[in-house]
Amino acid sequence: MVADERGRTPADVDIAEMERLLSLALDRGGGFADLYFEHHRTSSILLEEGIIRTASAGLTCGLGVRVVAGDRTGYAYTDDLSWPAMARAAQTAAHIASDTRAVAPQAVTPSPVERRYAPAAIGALGLTERIALVERAERAAHAYDPRIEKVVATLADEVKHVRIANSAGVLAEDVQPLFSIRVSAIAAEHGVRREGTAGGGGRLGPEFFEERPPEHFAREAARMAVTLLGAKEAPAGPMPVVLAPGWPGILLHEAVGHGLEGDFNRKGTSAFSGRIGERVAAAGVSVVDDGSIPDRRGSLNVDDEGQVPGRTVLIEDGILRGYLQDRLNSGLMGMRPRATAAGRGTRPSPSRA
Repeated sequence: MVADERGRTPADVDIAEMERLLSLALDRGGGFADLYFEHHRTSSILLEEGIIRTASAGLTCGLGVRVVAGDRTGYAYTDDLSWPAMARAAQTAAHIASDTRAVAPQAVTPSPVERRYAPAAIGALGLTERIALVERAERAAHAYDPRIEKVVATLADEVKHVRIANSAGVLAEDVQPLFSIRVSAIAAEHGVRREGTAGGGGRLGPEFFEERPPEHFAREAARMAVTLLGAKEAPAGPMPVVLAPGWPGILLHEAVGHGLEGDFNRKGTSAFSGRIGERVAAAGVSVVDDGSIPDRRGSLNVDDEGQVPGRTVLIEDGILRGYLQDRLNSGLMGMRPRATAAGRGTRPSPSRA
């Protein structure tokens, strides 16, 4: 892990400091507190018309402190990992969620983490090697068909180092790489221009390209663009729609996923509120949240609360079985917390607060 400009990273914060911070966080009452440390590196390059148009790199590092008191949450963060700054964040969160109760934090004990993916990253490649990948994609798209007149290829990657400690005694650490490659090809003929896009990625390193090289995505983008040159306008009116695996999952997420989040159901603002055990979908429809599938974009070894992700059945054969829960909401609803894919919905990270 690379040090930030102040010379400290989350790895430099020892257990004794974490325990002191948790004590400060609970100093004004509250039933639970946790610390979320993050060191996040990002980079991307974009090639257009044979030229690297943009290249960027970024680094964010910091600590988020959360204190829970009943249904109230106090949150504060700092990008300075010196003791005074961290202590001030802990005290601020404590003031926001002050309570009459006094709960002493347990001693922090490291938890073993089962790895679902290797902590390799595309960023391990040199800049020249990464540029070569997008150049290969551009050449392959142009070679697919002479009607391809423009190609844009993007390669982006990130690596997160996270540490999560809480007043229940949990200490979890993880390295979370993620990358994506995307190719856009524009085909033109007789004044008609059409675009096709393709891409992939996940929590993998350079070995990803051994089975799916840049040329694979370039040819698919070019194929789509050329095919669309001869496409006819879709007729108006209702018609059957078939959703294939992959991106249509986003439609499911927006239409159903948010409604299955526990806090909406606790507050009675979801169409699924109070309906566990009832039929909410057609027979044969099942919805599962699973953060344990190896190497996928939503895969995690631990989520933002230090929990190990697993397979959570939300809808089974059309019957509602449960909700997406974090620690706070599950406690208020008397249900078991569930780690979710990609750790969404637990708390803002210090880099995005």
